[in-house]
Amino acid sequence: MEHYLFCFLAIVLMFTQKLIAADGNEINVGAILDETCRIGKEERVAMQLAIEDFNGDNTNRSLIQLLIRYSHREPFQAALAAKELINRQVKAILGPQSWEESSLVADVLGSKNQIPLLSFSDSAPEWAPERWPFMLQASPNKYAQIRAIVDIVQSWEWHQVTLIYEDKDSSFAGLMPHLSDALHEVGAEISHVLALPPFASSSSSLSKELGRLKRRQCRVFVVHLSFPLAVRLFTKAKKMKMMEKGYVWIATDAFTSLVHSINASVFYSMQGVLGVKGYFPDNELRFQVFYERFRRRFRSEYPEENNHEPGMFAVQAYDAMKAVVLAIRESNKGGQDLLEKILASNFDGLAGKFHFINQKLAPMHTFQIINVMGRSYGELGFWSDGLGFSENITASGATYKSSMKDLGQVLWPGGPRSTPRGWNLATDDDAKPLRIGVPSESTFKQYVAVEFDQLQNSTSFKGYAIELFKASVQKLPFYLPYEFIPFEGKYTDLVKKIHLKKFDAAVGDIAIVANRFEYAEFTVPYTESELVMVVPLRSKSSSKAWLFARPFTKAMWILIFTINVYNGFVVWLIERNHCSDLRGSFLNQMGTLVSLSFTTLFSLQGAKLHSNLSRMAMVVWLFVALIITQTYTANLSTILTVSGLVPAIDSIESLQASDALVGHFGVSFVAKYLEEVLHFKPRNMKNYSSPEDCAKELRNGGIEAVFLEKPIAKLFLARFCWGFAIAGPSFKVGGFAFAFAKGSPLLHEVTEALVKVTESGELQELEKAMIGSQKCVVNQEESSELEDETFSLSPSSFWMLFIITGGTSTLALLIYVFYYKHKIQELGLVHGIVWMLMYFDVVRRWKHHENQLSRAQRLHANDHEAPSPRNSSTTASRIVNSSLAIDSLP
Repeated sequence: MEHYLFCFLAIVLMFTQKLIAADGNEINVGAILDETCRIGKEERVAMQLAIEDFNGDNTNRSLIQLLIRYSHREPFQAALAAKELINRQVKAILGPQSWEESSLVADVLGSKNQIPLLSFSDSAPEWAPERWPFMLQASPNKYAQIRAIVDIVQSWEWHQVTLIYEDKDSSFAGLMPHLSDALHEVGAEISHVLALPPFASSSSSLSKELGRLKRRQCRVFVVHLSFPLAVRLFTKAKKMKMMEKGYVWIATDAFTSLVHSINASVFYSMQGVLGVKGYFPDNELRFQVFYERFRRRFRSEYPEENNHEPGMFAVQAYDAMKAVVLAIRESNKGGQDLLEKILASNFDGLAGKFHFINQKLAPMHTFQIINVMGRSYGELGFWSDGLGFSENITASGATYKSSMKDLGQVLWPGGPRSTPRGWNLATDDDAKPLRIGVPSESTFKQYVAVEFDQLQNSTSFKGYAIELFKASVQKLPFYLPYEFIPFEGKYTDLVKKIHLKKFDAAVGDIAIVANRFEYAEFTVPYTESELVMVVPLRSKSSSKAWLFARPFTKAMWILIFTINVYNGFVVWLIERNHCSDLRGSFLNQMGTLVSLSFTTLFSLQGAKLHSNLSRMAMVVWLFVALIITQTYTANLSTILTVSGLVPAIDSIESLQASDALVGHFGVSFVAKYLEEVLHFKPRNMKNYSSPEDCAKELRNGGIEAVFLEKPIAKLFLARFCWGFAIAGPSFKVGGFAFAFAKGSPLLHEVTEALVKVTESGELQELEKAMIGSQKCVVNQEESSELEDETFSLSPSSFWMLFIITGGTSTLALLIYVFYYKHKIQELGLVHGIVWMLMYFDVVRRWKHHENQLSRAQRLHANDHEAPSPRNSSTTASRIVNSSLAIDSLP
């Protein structure tokens, strides 16, 4: 049914065209195409459909006739075709596809003929409109796809790409600078450029060029080739096993615009290829109508083609022809008037908005990201200029991301699981090991030491930086051959040698400095990133009146006093019954107890003791006292020997105010930092080539301070461990790192390996070994004035000794109490009886005395003799004597 309908419409169209032609309103429009390629075929069918749409409109009183000539992509043939079309009095010419053809056709047309030329080349130079005012660029500028490719490279953290282009393609002249600059902005670069001969590249020459690429380091290839040559390239790469794991292929719009026309066998050779493809809205009704019409016409005219779908070139050709016929409908004059009408075109075409800016079609800003997989290709998402990546581009639901990783899983060559790192070690026959420059003039040989053995004619490289680099290389997941090369000169010059390709990297005590990033890139720093000030020490001026108490803490002194009093009390209590010196008045006994508590610390009184219990307590007490006194003496001696040193300078301001001299080492960046950042005067700065000279000047007052990087300061203080210290504030600097060429893929790998070395503890062990290898150099004349770090001793250092002596004294006291308990009880009973008898005797005699007085009062006259107190006194005296006798018992 559709076939009959198509035939009917064709007959009606032919009849209408004949009627219009009979009226004499036929207008010729020319086209210069290349029908030998898919692009020319699609453009021819699309332009025919555009003219049919115009001629089929009954409101148009003119008939457009399309005159097609073929150039076979030869500029000379295109020029001949243009002359022929001029003779046929065409109003406008569309095509050709390449810039070489377009420029020559424009020269043929010139300004005299005033025939607008709508070129399908997308690479017209900026000066073209001035030279050829009638030439318009009807294909949108696609330079934005370069930024899309760069964003892909940045998303997967690749740092080098190889560009493959067709040697005859003049558009490369415009793409190359854009690609190079854009890659540079994201820290990447074009490592190699391969120009392939056009069209009929022989299989042997293509294999040779791919073989060279395979042996190189870079594994990320950006392919900017015509469709036929790109197909041959991918097919040959598949045979040479360059479509396997580790490789990355990114194709530009020059190839992907025709990817819909590839058959399944070609897709098999392209598995994993990424592509940046120009986008046009293919879900609108007008495109669906065009799609069906195009497929039917293309199938009928080119049945040999495997796929009949329209692509980007077809919709652009349709829009260009539509702009021409609309302009002709508005103006039949041609020439300048027709050119102005075409330039004023502004409509929604099949490929998007159609309008000119400075005689060029508005550039394309949206591209599809495609991924070849299986028997076709998949659309991963979209990239929009200035917005980034998104899964869709609808006005309401689009979410843009800066990284392509957010688009989902990508099928890479060799499998989807692992992202290619984008590089591999070069395997050229003439490939050399990595050339690593090593500074031979390092001030501190512990970091880098370059030694030449004249007998064996060899150079050895040692030091902390060398060992650390070797440890990092061992952490790499691949074998990395390298060789160390000594370098004499300034460190900045060493970094410049990397930029000049004399070295591939540099290893040593190389500081990260801002101006060096112009020539190289650095790993993460492997040392502390600080600049510090080392100054000499001087004695404190503070009072030393209480210096004698510093060996012990307050708690320690209180505990010593308490245990001494306690031990003295125990000995006094046990010995008081055996020694008359321990008895007497209360004050006398207290003085004796205190004296006994402390004289034991300085004299031995074991021979004067009478009880074994007191001797036991005294022996342990003397042992502890001996240890305490010896410890006190040693600690106090140390404090007196190294008493109170402080930094002689504690601030930068004091140095600047006193116009003092300061030092720095060798060819480091410190001198520039002191002058430009810390504002020291150059005349106040001294450069030293050896640590010994610097230390001597510091001691003698030649300089007041020396400024060193923190790791260097550690080495300096480890070697000169007496009399110097870090003082004042520290200043953030870059630290030491390894340097690599800009864009080197090894930078990321070595940085990751260096982090692994740090996390495993190897870096700390290497640093400890370096610091520990330093032998302390002491100035004997000043050693007595230097202060070491001291600590007052606390009870925690002697708690076991105090428990022993306290426990022993307590045990002796308990034994004494329990052993003599019964004697104490007996003495208490006797004393009670004596005092009771004395009480009753006194009461009896007192009552007897009262009775005698009463009797005397009753008798009045009787003068009796009073009772004599002699007997009472005698009795009392007898009782007291008995009591004293009892007290004298042992």
